[in-house]
Amino acid sequence: MISILLFAWVACLAQSNEFASYSPAVGSGLGTPFLSSGEGIITGVKVWEVPNSHIAGIQLRHDTNWGVLLGLVSPNELSIDLFEGETITQVSGKFNPKDLICQLIFETSMGRALIAGQPIQVSFNFYPQHMEEELRMLSGTFDTIGITSLGAHWGIVGTNQTFKMSTTELHV
Repeated sequence: MISILLFAWVACLAQSNEFASYSPAVGSGLGTPFLSSGEGIITGVKVWEVPNSHIAGIQLRHDTNWGVLLGLVSPNELSIDLFEGETITQVSGKFNPKDLICQLIFETSMGRALIAGQPIQVSFNFYPQHMEEELRMLSGTFDTIGITSLGAHWGIVGTNQTFKMSTTELHV
């Protein structure tokens, strides 16, 4: 029996003029699925890279709480702590369609960037559909070597808004 995890991201918006969007995943999609989680705004990002190779793991901090590790820890950890009011507005990088994410670049609303990995293979560029949105979650897959696919979830964070996610397991 093949088990496929289908991730559904549901944004419960208090006002009808608020938005949410998704940048579809790039990469092979092989391995264990993941979906980051957290309450509040993203205030920090950690990325573990295998030097001269690929991205092993990612972790997001929402408010003061670090979420679960997405992928693996490797020898080289890079991080960025966001300033108050600063948001992640773009995620880009490089991926090998046959296996791993090779490079990640997290760009912020204040022009700063966290760059990890190697600039080799096929480029991708994730950004929200609406300029008011910011990065809310990441989804994708990882295997015993590192991150094999990645997608980005965007939305507006406000006092009248709650983001929820649900995971449904389908058996084929």
